[in-house]
Amino acid sequence: MQRVHAYAIAGLAAALSAAAPLAVRAADAPAASPSPSPTPPPLPDELEGVGIEEKSGEQTPLDLRFTDSAGKPVVLEQYFGGDRPVILNLGYYGCPMLCGLILNGMLDSLKDIDMLPGEDFEIITVSIDPAESTSLARLKKQNYLKAYGKPAAARGWHFLTGDERNIRALADAVGFKYKWIERRKEFSHSAALIVLTPEGKISRYLYGVQFPRKTLRLSLVEASEGKIGSTFDRITLYCFHYDPAEGTYTLAAQNVMRLGAVTTVLALGSVLGVAFLRERRQRRRSDYEDDPAPRP
Repeated sequence: MQRVHAYAIAGLAAALSAAAPLAVRAADAPAASPSPSPTPPPLPDELEGVGIEEKSGEQTPLDLRFTDSAGKPVVLEQYFGGDRPVILNLGYYGCPMLCGLILNGMLDSLKDIDMLPGEDFEIITVSIDPAESTSLARLKKQNYLKAYGKPAAARGWHFLTGDERNIRALADAVGFKYKWIERRKEFSHSAALIVLTPEGKISRYLYGVQFPRKTLRLSLVEASEGKIGSTFDRITLYCFHYDPAEGTYTLAAQNVMRLGAVTTVLALGSVLGVAFLRERRQRRRSDYEDDPAPRP
């Protein structure tokens, strides 16, 4: 048996000795250059030049002029000022699909938050099609207010139309790139909501056709700099930060640790304060029991 083991060990050693030069030569050989990543296919013509160029922190021109759903001339600055942030929605009322999905997604989230357009924030829906009429804007407003189920929101949700110059100026200011596709007779554009501060500065872009309730609410609280929403909203906003890659607010661990430390100090101070007061009362009671007679 020992002889078998010896033969096995000797064979293994010989195999390793034979493999060693091969391993050295392999190590000395130049590394194979990585294969180049495949070139992405070109965008379809319909999507060329379409998208969002984020311009967070930049000012929206508030002197632009439009027409509201009642046919009255309006200036954007009418919807700004005070404490209310603004949700800007660019699309068009005759859109065959995407614009409706964006509005429906926003509406679903609005139903789940205890804030109301006209009281806590404003919504401005602007048509990018200069050919669309006031009557179409009015019909869209009626339909969405009915679906919302909150008639009071009418004073805070504005459906606007305008001319090419003002529409383009607004879209360019917020980085909303779109174009008309002649052969399909429709506009090509991105899916996004743009949250503006009460002063008209760009605060946040929310992408897609679904907007989680927490994300929409915190975006409004953040844009208002804490002037709307509850104390809990402001604490939550401190503990969370917006992650553009995820399109939502994620936990900010460092802020949570800071908040936890402050809470611990406050709790400890409260406990020590109660203990001090209790000991002081006991000491007074003990002094009174030892010397109950009134002092001259």
